[in-house]
Amino acid sequence: MLRTSFGSGLLVLVLWLAGLGAAAQFAKFAVPFGTVRLLYPEAGTEIGWLLTLISALGAVFGMTAGVLIARIGLARAVITALVLGGVVSFWQATLPGFAIMLVSRVIEGVSHLMIVVAAPTLIAQITSGRFRGIGMTLWSTFFGVSFAVMVWIGLPFVGNRGLDGLLVAHGVYMLSVALFLGFLLSNVRRPETAAAVQRDQTPMIQKHIDAYRSPDVAAPAIGWLFYTMTFVALLAVLPELLPLSSRTLIVGFMPVVSIAVSLIIVSALLAKATAVAITIVGFLVSGSVVMLFFAGLPLPHLSIGLFAALGLVQGASFAAVPELNATAESCALANGAMAQMGNLGNLIGTPILLSILGYAGHAAMFLTVVLLYLFAVIAHVVMARARA
Repeated sequence: MLRTSFGSGLLVLVLWLAGLGAAAQFAKFAVPFGTVRLLYPEAGTEIGWLLTLISALGAVFGMTAGVLIARIGLARAVITALVLGGVVSFWQATLPGFAIMLVSRVIEGVSHLMIVVAAPTLIAQITSGRFRGIGMTLWSTFFGVSFAVMVWIGLPFVGNRGLDGLLVAHGVYMLSVALFLGFLLSNVRRPETAAAVQRDQTPMIQKHIDAYRSPDVAAPAIGWLFYTMTFVALLAVLPELLPLSSRTLIVGFMPVVSIAVSLIIVSALLAKATAVAITIVGFLVSGSVVMLFFAGLPLPHLSIGLFAALGLVQGASFAAVPELNATAESCALANGAMAQMGNLGNLIGTPILLSILGYAGHAAMFLTVVLLYLFAVIAHVVMARARA
């Protein structure tokens, strides 16, 4: 374990920087997607696979990653994943043919999964007390912050240096973080945890069954499924409903307010309430805000209020993992389950809500969102009773 609180805090910050790099593995293709499409005009609708392959890999192998990372060691997994991600970015910067680029995205998905499972587990290990809640809420912002940085800095960079320049910059970033982490993690040693996990020879399928049967391991992930089914979908749908004059400002502010609530309000609330309780309240408040659509609340106010409420869910869901799981192995399993359910939610949420919007209109779509949040509350309450 790191010898000083300053060192622990610095390590948490650098692990968060690793998370930014992992999120950028999505953002570097999603944000400048118009440029990506121009590079592969022959791909047609299959171009979308460049965005969804990582989600598909996570949805299938998220829990498997949790099991394997617990066995090989957290520090080794993070550094290996960063190096792999950096090398793949350099490879992608050569702008290979479409089929080869798809292969690179599959390999990159392995890197992404390893980071998003191992890094938060390591944060939970090196922090304690209220600092653990702060560390986990900081981690919860990695996706939103990375996409915001890619919009503010990445897009102009692509305009000046091209997509290949952005991919090289991402590769340099990943390798730089790997070097810094390698230096910091040299002071972290937990051989007893690794040895205990390596002796566990439970088959992988049984690990999946046991994990999702556990109300400790599964609870954060099940709630996260309902969160991710709506978050990205609403970011895609709501802008089209907003007034054109204020659309850009509101859309830019929506994820920012969610991040701010996670960092400031959730961190404060964790001193007085459990992460699970905050998550449940977050879903209830989110559903209540959506219901105000039927009372005539203007959509700009609804959009900002909803993403502020979802910030409670975002921060508290990650904080719930170490709160419910005491060992490194169970934390890795829980983070693997969150990766699995989060990627599944990203894959199915937007098509479902867009289909409902197309067939039945805005009211039906908003009612569906409310029902999803209600299902999340019910799932959390049922699992809390099981734990009791």
